[in-house]
Amino acid sequence: MAIISVINGPNLNMLGTREPGIYGAQTLADIEHSLTQLAEQHGHELLFYQSNAEHDLVNKVQQSKHDKVAVILLNPAAFTHTSVALRDALLASDTPFIELHLSNVHARESFRQHSYFSDIAKGVICGFGPDSYKLALLAALPLIQKPSRD
Repeated sequence: MAIISVINGPNLNMLGTREPGIYGAQTLADIEHSLTQLAEQHGHELLFYQSNAEHDLVNKVQQSKHDKVAVILLNPAAFTHTSVALRDALLASDTPFIELHLSNVHARESFRQHSYFSDIAKGVICGFGPDSYKLALLAALPLIQKPSRD
């Protein structure tokens, strides 16, 4: 069993009520519930976290190495376009990660089209609403190191 960490940035705690036309009607708790079930179906443990504070997200990423996290699913939200600190924490943690977004950031305002994470992520999934989380988890499965059999 591997540990998969899902780290969510600012305003994602408002899902379900914040601009449902863009972000959908599901809450973050709904997404956590369905993702936890999917991870368990594949024999893995899910750690789910959200914060509006950049330093808390940095601390969570730094903690991932200590917690033996196999892969991070990261929705940096607004920090996608601003956080060098979170980028540096991801590089220092040396934990593979997948960047994900509910909306298609490439079809939105020009400032949302630049990410501080895409070039260092294993991959990027965006534009599929809450299913972006499921797609990211499924994409992460091959990244999880299987114990070698001698």
